[in-house]
Amino acid sequence: MNGKLSDTEIFLWNYIQNNITEIPNLSIIKLSELANVSTSTIVRTMKKKGYEGFTDFKYYLKDEHSTNINLSNVEKNDSEIKKSILKNEEEVIKTLNMLNTGVIEDAIQKIKNAKRIIIFARAFSELIAEEMKIKFQLINKYCELHTDPNIIKIMSKHLKKTDMVIFVSLNGETKELISAAKNCYEKEIGTLLITTNEESSLVNLCELSLVGFKSEISFFPEYEVRSRLPLSIISRILLDAYVIRNTKNNI
Repeated sequence: MNGKLSDTEIFLWNYIQNNITEIPNLSIIKLSELANVSTSTIVRTMKKKGYEGFTDFKYYLKDEHSTNINLSNVEKNDSEIKKSILKNEEEVIKTLNMLNTGVIEDAIQKIKNAKRIIIFARAFSELIAEEMKIKFQLINKYCELHTDPNIIKIMSKHLKKTDMVIFVSLNGETKELISAAKNCYEKEIGTLLITTNEESSLVNLCELSLVGFKSEISFFPEYEVRSRLPLSIISRILLDAYVIRNTKNNI
């Protein structure tokens, strides 16, 4: 039952929105008293908003707010610790919201059809790439990881069209990876980029790109050691999705 709210129902809905944190703990009788409306008005409003009733709406709120991070155990004067926690929360949530399921599906199909998976990564991104390599090998998918800049350049010149290359790069501007991507582009090798920079040189060179969110906050400003959390999230989702699509019947 959906429809236009009456003036009374609009008043009630506004009251609910203004007191949203208290609603999950209220009974329909108590809300009726506080908002000075009838219980039938509450039920009608909930149904017009797409819920089965007030209880159903409260369940929705509890589920929604259960995903929020609880910072009550962090001391009030630990503002920097809270800042660190919220930085990581932001990277996780925004990265998840940025993921394109269509690109994931395309990547899964290309990985499935490839005879070899070749991963190129440098610096701290090597840790993400190493985890990916091991997971591919655990599900019997041939995979190599190369991190040496000279080997990356040479290897990229000798790939076959049956290969699939995955680049893992936070900023997408690592010069040896760009050189390798150019070689792949010229040889029409399938490529996938996992990054946080949607305007990078690698994005323009790679066939598929999965882009995450990188916070501007860094607690190591003098060094290029920014969090690879977004890359880790993307890589894990990609591998999980690959297993779901291709090995489910064999488990």
